Amino acid sequence: MTGFVVEAPALCYHGIATTQEANSPMHPNPAFRKTPGERNLAFARDRGFGILAVNAEHGPLLSHIPFVLSQDGSSLEAHLVRSNPIVRLLAEPEKVVIAVSGADGYVSPDWYGMENQVPTWNYVAVHLRGVMRLSPQEALHGVLTRLSAGMESRLLPKKPWTSHKMDQDIYERMQRQIVPVAMSIETVEGTWKLSQNKPDAARLGAARGMHAAAMDTASLGLAALMQEASAGE
Repeated sequence: MTGFVVEAPALCYHGIATTQEANSPMHPNPAFRKTPGERNLAFARDRGFGILAVNAEHGPLLSHIPFVLSQDGSSLEAHLVRSNPIVRLLAEPEKVVIAVSGADGYVSPDWYGMENQVPTWNYVAVHLRGVMRLSPQEALHGVLTRLSAGMESRLLPKKPWTSHKMDQDIYERMQRQIVPVAMSIETVEGTWKLSQNKPDAARLGAARGMHAAAMDTASLGLAALMQEASAGE
């Protein structure tokens, strides 16, 4: 359902390109690509989990990873299991993509209140492109601490877990099985496909239909985003 391709300039947020180019593999409809760079970065930072994709000799390699995104969005840090074949590739700086997915869901054409509509799928996704490399092993403790602290802070008033609760010999043995990595982010691409290409009444009707169907928890969150969306966002 990508009926046309348009030319659009790359934008820039704190020195990071936020592309809307026609040759991007993301959805070409500009109605879905108007989200400001800071919102895309905030979404990726809050989500903190994505699919790392790297080109290898015999095809792409993928790994699902949690990560910590810097405040200005220029870099992120993560870790990989030492036996992951991606680790060998990162002995030298490597071009990578991290795909960060949010809520998604099926949209029935009956919800629009318009004739001659077809089914579609709404979703939120942000792609972070840049260069990833291995970090010194001594950086691992800090990476793990920042990663767990960020997640534990969301569980308040529970007292946050820290590595001090671990037997340190066991903790150090576990750390030897993983390696820290860092990524310099060069480009941020976002698609917020929320029926902004439809008249407001149709978009809101689809949001109400999705909320009423409540197929899963994610669809409720997506319905809320659809209610807030507009063609000019």
